[in-house]
Amino acid sequence: MSLRSLVSPSIVSRASVLLRPLSVAAHSHTHGHKTSNATNLKARLTEVIPQKQEEIKKFKDEYKNFIIDEVTLDQAYGGMRDIIGLVCETSLLDPEEGIRFRGYSIPECQKLLPKVQGGEEPLPEALFWLLVTGEIPSVEQTKSITDEWNSRSKIPDHVESLLKNFPKTLHPMTQFVSAVAALNHDSKFAKAYDQGVHKGKYWEYTYEDSMDLLAKLPGIAARIYRNIYKDSKIVDINPKLDWSANFSRQLGFDSPDFFEMMRLYLTIHSAHEGGNVSAHTTHLVGSALSDAYLSFSAGLAGLAGPLHGLANQEVLKWLTNLRKELGDKEVSDETLKQYIWSTLKAGRVVPGYGHAVLRKTDPRYTCQREFSLKHLPNDPLFRLTSQLYNVIPGVLTEHGKTKNPWPNVDAHSGVLLRYYGLTEMNYYTVLFGVSRGIGCAADLIWARALGFPIERPKSETTESLKKLIAKRVHDANRK
Repeated sequence: MSLRSLVSPSIVSRASVLLRPLSVAAHSHTHGHKTSNATNLKARLTEVIPQKQEEIKKFKDEYKNFIIDEVTLDQAYGGMRDIIGLVCETSLLDPEEGIRFRGYSIPECQKLLPKVQGGEEPLPEALFWLLVTGEIPSVEQTKSITDEWNSRSKIPDHVESLLKNFPKTLHPMTQFVSAVAALNHDSKFAKAYDQGVHKGKYWEYTYEDSMDLLAKLPGIAARIYRNIYKDSKIVDINPKLDWSANFSRQLGFDSPDFFEMMRLYLTIHSAHEGGNVSAHTTHLVGSALSDAYLSFSAGLAGLAGPLHGLANQEVLKWLTNLRKELGDKEVSDETLKQYIWSTLKAGRVVPGYGHAVLRKTDPRYTCQREFSLKHLPNDPLFRLTSQLYNVIPGVLTEHGKTKNPWPNVDAHSGVLLRYYGLTEMNYYTVLFGVSRGIGCAADLIWARALGFPIERPKSETTESLKKLIAKRVHDANRK
């Protein structure tokens, strides 16, 4: 049954008329037609939010009964794959184009978003402004975010103490989840809610918590790294440097190239629409009006899983084992094909290839590859990754069991980190978590601004589904 057959002709007719001007307006808005020069992000949001609230109210009132998707039994058992059931204003994942941040592709973001003087990669601070407002920020607006995050970056004493007392054997992501949750002690939203703040102001306090969260994430992550792998010493924030550069220095890296790599990494890993585990979990917990710290710590717990954020670590392990088995010298494409086939025939997957939604090469892979071609073209691991890029898709296509034989973001990120000396693979997901905070925080602000309710989908048992299908079949046969 088609979606159109489930909707009355009058609704379809009205939708075709209304959605044309809406899509044009959205296109114009997302491509830089700013209506304000406000430097302060919160001040700009105060202007933007009422406009969006009114737009969505009219849209919902007109089309609240419009059916946008069908659900199959296979989807219900298969992790709700491809069911349209969420709204995420900040990013959209297209199967063919890849991720778009407020309508902008990754190459467009690399071109349009402000950079440090002399730099080539976009600043994550600029991306956050874009995700929150839908507008490409100016240099001054971007700097305002940098300055604000630097000024809010002090880690509370109780979190410092918590991190110092963790055993070095405790996984970095477990430490990260715990420390982020502990920031809840100072939640402005939680305190305001307890005092009976009007729901129209929820977004303002969520904004404050989100800004504090993003300001503190790099410092917490850096302390975990220094405590587990180094000497526990950490440098102070330099107020003249950007978010990525300060994070890099606190990790212990001073190379300008590392700063640039980190700016790219933190930008491209920030958001991937609302249905992935970390984003959806953050949204779900936030829908219960848990504050930004509790919500994002829950999202981080999901990111820690091997089917989500842990994947880049798994790719690098696989590449390392491949080099051990085949030797450090360059090998032929045919040898690599045989190795890939042996992996598949052993019932194992080739990590870093395929994606739940994408059906082409992940643009996040491509921009990392382009960075590598500029900065590390002769690195042996990069050369191997490039060779695999030419070999694996053909093998997977011939194998026939992979919907998307092309590489995703995880197929490349570990190569960059390893090249610059960040070789501790167990820590890689923490870096991912710092970046993902940008998208999750932006989504939380808008969820509260738009008054999204608590998320509560309906579930069924296998027995109830059997009865439902039997009734539907019976009723269809009677017609």
